[in-house]
Amino acid sequence: MSLHVLLVEDDPALGAMLKHALQVEGHEVRTAASLSEARALLQHAALPDMVVLDLGLPDGDGQSLLVSLRKQVGLPIIVISARQDDGQKIGLLDAGADDYLVKPFSVGELLARMRVAWRHRGRQLQPAVTHYAQDGLAVDLPSHRVLLHGAPLHLTPTEFKLLARLVRSAGQVVTHRQLLADVWGPDCTEQTQYLRLYMGQLRAKLEADPTEPRRLLTEPGVGYLLVAPD
Repeated sequence: MSLHVLLVEDDPALGAMLKHALQVEGHEVRTAASLSEARALLQHAALPDMVVLDLGLPDGDGQSLLVSLRKQVGLPIIVISARQDDGQKIGLLDAGADDYLVKPFSVGELLARMRVAWRHRGRQLQPAVTHYAQDGLAVDLPSHRVLLHGAPLHLTPTEFKLLARLVRSAGQVVTHRQLLADVWGPDCTEQTQYLRLYMGQLRAKLEADPTEPRRLLTEPGVGYLLVAPD
């Protein structure tokens, strides 16, 4: 399952790193570097599934956004901050934050805390597969690398995005609609010709015999599956 995440962080380097890490996990990420930008996104775009919120923003304190959001919606909110004062942590948790991470923190810890916050709402968010190795095919999503029998393999951006989506659910069937929504966007869920075209291109590059695929399998009438890794 992928989430729509609003990341509110004014540090460009940290914001870019967190955005990339969340996207590798398959999440859709919108970013804001100020309170005003975050409020504009919340007002004019679809409501996110989760907010990751810094406190020290250039036009105010993130706590004000936390308080106003919590009065309106019940979505998970994770605060990230360099502030270590226990009293403030307690106050923010009492104000409605689901969790509080003190900078610096690892990306793995943030992802785990996100899964916990989602689980507390009765929903399961499984860690995504981001490294894959099977029968000579090696895929490393964080570094955007694909090797076939040790040789680098060039994929177009759309081919890589499609393969990445299948890698993140390796061993499971991903429906046509889900693939179209995640790779091409929610407005393209009926455009199955896109999926057939790019799946054909992927098979031509990844399969020894594209007419008898052994990696990228079809579940007739349902979707596609990338065989489970070793």
